[in-house]
Order: sequence, then C-alpha cells, then structure tokens
Amino acid sequence: MSLHSRLIFGFHSTLAKLRHDPGAVREIYVDSGRHDARLRDLIRHAEFAKVRVLPVDSARLEAIAPGARHQGVIATVDAAQRHVTLDDVLDTLDEPALLLVLDGIQDPHNLGACLRVADAVGAHAVIAPKDRAVGLTQAAVKVASGAAETVPYITVTNLARTLREIKEREIWVIGTDAEAKEDLYAAQWPRSCAWVLGAEGDGLRRLTRETCDQLVSIPMLGSVASLNVSVATGVCLYEARRRASLKTGISS
Repeated sequence: MSLHSRLIFGFHSTLAKLRHDPGAVREIYVDSGRHDARLRDLIRHAEFAKVRVLPVDSARLEAIAPGARHQGVIATVDAAQRHVTLDDVLDTLDEPALLLVLDGIQDPHNLGACLRVADAVGAHAVIAPKDRAVGLTQAAVKVASGAAETVPYITVTNLARTLREIKEREIWVIGTDAEAKEDLYAAQWPRSCAWVLGAEGDGLRRLTRETCDQLVSIPMLGSVASLNVSVATGVCLYEARRRASLKTGISS
C-alpha cells in the first residue's frame, strides 16, 4: 500500500465508500471462499463503479491487514480526505442544524461508535479538536460501519473558538455535565443546536464547559455513575431529534 492510500474494512464501510465516493476506491480484496448474497451485492456495486475486485484467500487478507476484523472485505482507498469545513456544512443547510462536538475523545472505538450514532440520527457534522483527541484511525472507521464516509468529520485547532463561531450562527450550544442542575428531559433548547460531549471520566474541559450556552445532565437512576460517551451521544441526539420532529421546545 502506498503513502497515498489507506485501508477500510468490512461490508458497511466499503459499501458506504462505493456509494458516496466511488472515485476514491482503488481496489477491493474479497475472500475467495465467500459466495453469499452479501458479497455478490458488494461486487455489483463495485462493478457499477468500475472498481477492480480481487478475490484472494484468507491468508492474503490477513497479510494485508493483520488482526483486522474485515469480514472478508478490504478496500484500498485514496488517503486524502475531501476537506470539509464547518462553513461548508452550515452554508448548505435548509433545516435547523444538529451538530455533535466531541471534546477529547481518546478511544477510536468510542469515536467510531459516535460517528455511527451521528449518522443514524441525521446529524449534519461531527466536530473534534485536532490535538488531545484520537484521529479518524482505521479502527474508528471500522467501528463506524460506513458512517465515517457519510458524516462530515471536522477537526479544528481551537475548539472553544469554534463553539463561539457556532453560537454566532444562532446555533445553541449544549454541553453535558453530570453536575448540571438541569436534566436532559426537563431542559428546553432551540431546534438548531450543537451537543458537546466529553471523554468518559474526564468530561468537558473547563474552557469548553464555560463556552456552552447551557449545561444538562443525563439522569442516572441506577448504580453506575456515567455512560459511555457513544451511549450518551445516542441519548442526547435522539432526544434532540425527537423534539425537533415534534416541533417542541423553544423555536429557533
């Protein structure tokens, strides 16, 4: 593999790339021992996109991506990501914004799961700092199950400044904090909103917390003190989407 390419694994990630950015897919290695409908469907998408499919044995797949949970599918894609800015996303919206901001997430599996939730709920972008946070690694892309190819993932140099820019767009910035006085279900917020979640254990950094318009807590009714960040993301984003669909809360 050259310096200008990277690997993505599994059916979800590979199909998402073929559907949304087929020109970036160079070739696809598939397990020659598989002949099921799922693989045939992927091959049809690849042929339509004029992407070369290379049947290889399982040992060859393991050599290409040692230890990867690839499901018998490994694609080589262009390493360069199409650069998307926050303005690119917000300038093209024709509905209230729903953004996810991740502050200091270190675990690629958590990042991948958050991207998957963001895609499922229809969030318009995921925003994270360039430093002190995990990047979009192969592990994160795999866990995202295709969402890394469909949800804009925007990294920024200064997260607090970006939050202020979001607020200037009349997007309400809501941080999650276990010590917040308002809980998620009692709080009110505009339909156009950005949800800010911190790393499990550490939570939001001080400056990030202070930049939010509002802080809410997720009710914890059992014995555990906190939720995994991807679970908390799902709870918050789906509540925001539910309210938006019902046109409840404060109008933006």
